[in-house]
Amino acid sequence: MKTLKVALLGCGNVGSQVARILTQDAAVLADRAGANLELAGIAVRNTAAKRDVDLPADLFTTDAEALVDGADIVIELLGGLEPAGSLIRRALSRGASVVTGNKALLAARGAELNALAFESGAQLRYEAAVAGAIPILRPISDSLSGDRITKVMGIVNGTTNFILDAMDTTGAAFEDVLGQAQDLGYAEADPTADVEGHDAAAKAAILASLAFHTDFSLEDVHCEGITKITAADVAAAKDAGMVIKLLAIAERGAKGIGVRVHPTLLRRNHPLAAVHGAFNAVFVEAENAGELMFYGAGAGGAPTASAVLGDTVAVARRVVSGGPLPAIAAQQKVQVMDFADIATSYWIGLRVTDEPGVLAAIAAIFAQHGVSIETLRQTVRPETNGGVADLRIVTHRSTESALAATVAAVSALAAVQEVTSVLRVEGN
Repeated sequence: MKTLKVALLGCGNVGSQVARILTQDAAVLADRAGANLELAGIAVRNTAAKRDVDLPADLFTTDAEALVDGADIVIELLGGLEPAGSLIRRALSRGASVVTGNKALLAARGAELNALAFESGAQLRYEAAVAGAIPILRPISDSLSGDRITKVMGIVNGTTNFILDAMDTTGAAFEDVLGQAQDLGYAEADPTADVEGHDAAAKAAILASLAFHTDFSLEDVHCEGITKITAADVAAAKDAGMVIKLLAIAERGAKGIGVRVHPTLLRRNHPLAAVHGAFNAVFVEAENAGELMFYGAGAGGAPTASAVLGDTVAVARRVVSGGPLPAIAAQQKVQVMDFADIATSYWIGLRVTDEPGVLAAIAAIFAQHGVSIETLRQTVRPETNGGVADLRIVTHRSTESALAATVAAVSALAAVQEVTSVLRVEGN
C-alpha cells in the first residue's frame, strides 16, 4: 500500500486531536484512504510546550518549511493570515495538497489559493473552516451542484449562540452570560471576534462563495455583532413567540447576492430557533431540493478534527487514484448587493408618550416611506401612570434604505422618546 507523508502545522486544541486520530486510527484510515497516512511531523512554535495528547517528542519541529517540503499532504491548523498563508502557498506550489480549517485566510485569499491549487494540480479542502464537524461545504459544492441555491442561512458561531440561548432561557443580561461563557471555555478572554460577528462573517464569505459560484471576501459581508442585544430585547422577543439568533445569511436578490451577519429574530417554529447551546446549524434553500438543514457540533477539538480527517481521506483517495482534478466551475460575474438594497422584515422597538394621535402619526410616517406594518403591539409602562408606552412594530419586507429613513423620521417625532431596538426578522 502506498504511503503518503502528512505534515501537520499546529498542535492546539484541534491539531492535537488530528494527531491523535492519525496515530491511533492509522489502520482504519489506511483502509478508507487506500494509502498509509504517515504523520511525518508537527510544526509548532515551542517543541517543549505541554500538549493535550501524549505524542512522541521526535514528531515536533519548529522548521515548518522543511516539513512542508517533504509532505504529500499538508494539514494547516495554525490560524491567521501568516505564516499560514505563505506555508499553504509553498505546499500548493510544489503540488502538495492542503487541508485547512483557516476561515480567516480563506475569506481573505480563498480565490487566490483555489486558483493556485488548480494550476499546480493539488487539492485544497477546507470543510473544517465552517461549522466544525457539520458536513456543509461538500454538500453545497458537490451534492447541490446540479441545483440552484437561493439562500443559505445559518448559526455558525457557537459562542454567540450559547450566549443568546442562555439569555433567552434565563433572562440574564449579555455581560453576565458572556462571563459564564468565558468560565466554561466557550468564549475567549478577548471575545471580540465572536461577539462582534467577525468569525461568522468570515464563514459567511466562504459559504456564499461556494453557494453562488462567486468570489466573496470579508469586505463583501455586512457585519453586526450581539453586544447591543439587551435582556429587554430578548424578553420582548420571547413574549412575541420569537427568539434572537446571530445568523450568517447569503441570498440571491433582485440586484445580486447579499451577504450579511447580524442578530436576527426567528419565529420559534423555525428549525434554526431550536438550535441550543454552542451548537451550529446551516439552513439551505434550493429551487429543486427545497429546504435542507445541517446540524451538529460547530467547534471543539474532536468534532473539528473529524472534518479535517474527512478532507484528508478524500485528498488521499484522489492522490492514490490519480487522474486530473475536476475542472473548476466557471465563476459567475454576480453583483454583490449593496446592504441598503437588501430587503427583509424588521422589528422596531419604540418608547413613546401615550397620548392620542401618536399611533396614527407613526403609521403615517411608515406609509410615507413605503414600509408596510404587519403587526403592532403596545404595552403601557405601569410605573409611568399610563404616560409612557412601549411599541413593538413588525414590518413586511422592505429595503434597508427605506427602513433607515423611516426610523429616522419616526425618531424625530416629539412623542417618540427613544428607538429602543431595530432588529431584522427572517422566516416569517
